[in-house]
Amino acid sequence: MNFRKATENDISAIVEMIADDELGEKRENYQYPLPMEYLKAFEKIDADENQELMVVENENAEIIGTLQLSFIQYLTYRGGIRAQIEAVRIRKDQRGLGTGKAMFTWAIQRAKERKAHLLQLTTDKKRPKALQFYQDLGFKATHEGMKIHLD
Repeated sequence: MNFRKATENDISAIVEMIADDELGEKRENYQYPLPMEYLKAFEKIDADENQELMVVENENAEIIGTLQLSFIQYLTYRGGIRAQIEAVRIRKDQRGLGTGKAMFTWAIQRAKERKAHLLQLTTDKKRPKALQFYQDLGFKATHEGMKIHLD
């Protein structure tokens, strides 16, 4: 497996994976050509040194997974850095083959390289398999997360 920073040419494959589940299909707009919102978002992510949008390729250089790491500087923990992992997706035909575990092994190592003291994530309660997967990797549900949608 090859981990590399995403390029503009990868956006379509990334959005396709993000849209390819019961929650993503309701909130994403995967079509060809992609709506400009995705390209504009990519430009902002790509320009921010604290954002790492990654793709995972197989031995044939096909994109089989994606994730985004955000590094958040704050004052607590003596000016610590918190890493947030988001939008973890694996191409449907590659699920259950160890790609997810490899992606998290990579993300944990990358967070350590960036001197983060913590790697966190959120997962939708409607994804019980994902929750179990994260727990099996050692993640603990130590806090209660809350959201408010701002429409």
